[in-house]
Amino acid sequence: MQNRETSVNQPRHLLPTTVVGSYPQPDWLVDRAMLSKSVPRTRMQEMWRLPEEHLEEAQDDATIVAIRDMERAGIDIVTDGEIRRESYSNRFATALEGVNADNPAMITARSGHQTPVPRVVGRIRRTRPVELRDMQFLRKNTDHAAKITLPGPFTMSQQARNEYYKDDEELAMAFAAAVNAEALDLQKAGADVIQLDEPWVRNNPDLARRYAVKAINRALQGITVPTVVHLCFGYAAVVPGSTKPAGYSFLSELADTSANQISIEAAQPKLDLGVLRDLAGKTIMLGVLDLGDPDIESVDTIAERIRNGLKYVPADRLVPAPDCGMKYMPRPIAFGKLKAMTDAAAKVRKEIS
Repeated sequence: MQNRETSVNQPRHLLPTTVVGSYPQPDWLVDRAMLSKSVPRTRMQEMWRLPEEHLEEAQDDATIVAIRDMERAGIDIVTDGEIRRESYSNRFATALEGVNADNPAMITARSGHQTPVPRVVGRIRRTRPVELRDMQFLRKNTDHAAKITLPGPFTMSQQARNEYYKDDEELAMAFAAAVNAEALDLQKAGADVIQLDEPWVRNNPDLARRYAVKAINRALQGITVPTVVHLCFGYAAVVPGSTKPAGYSFLSELADTSANQISIEAAQPKLDLGVLRDLAGKTIMLGVLDLGDPDIESVDTIAERIRNGLKYVPADRLVPAPDCGMKYMPRPIAFGKLKAMTDAAAKVRKEIS
């Protein structure tokens, strides 16, 4: 298979901008008050405001709005805004054979809240594409570089109750095979970048050290377009910045993944960027928008965050991005932040060219 690192869609300039994945879903499409209360592991169909027979068309229309907003803001590598999803992970995970989401198990989250999660009751199999139409629709509606995201296998294994496999590692590897099959189809459909969301490697770093890299590499097997592994401290809408640590408990280990890029949240937690030295050789997708800040940051503020990243990462390996969880923001604020970020990237690009 031809390596598409040199795809005509890939941006040619330094400091190409992107989004993590999501963009605000319109109020006419989803109940945003309901959305803000949890990050569902099982399905939350009641979140959608439209009946089933009109939902796909409405999601398509909202996806075009998200794509156009990103293009107008100057984003180089766009996504579909994850408009069709209730959360970053539940849509894919619950579409797999062997997963029972209709009769969920209850687990106690670190916050102490009871969270319903799918039960794994049989062999995990991907019997049909889940996000293929999403990618085809995105490719049809933009000539920009197009990225699509998938939940990572380690994270999915931590968001389910294992009632079938001998241990969590075997479960994670089964999810990895399913993710890989999906990713290969997404690549054929025109994805220029494929991203795995793996926030739970931080939640359980000891377990992650045992097999997360192995599972990630299995999920990315045979993928020749640029790949990303994303991790964060939790959405700003859910986790206040004051409670976020100043460093990741699982980060340098990702140097051993086959992913080309590592995506990190850095603005809201005020991350010590010295940790980026541990990822020499990787491109860094750096969070430079604080989504816990309800105001649109100035171009100068964001430019300084980009410059801080350049102290540790060469310009040809730095991709400015927001922190994660943009879907929870008011759309005008989200757009304004993206526009300020692209202006800041242009300003720094001019300084270093």
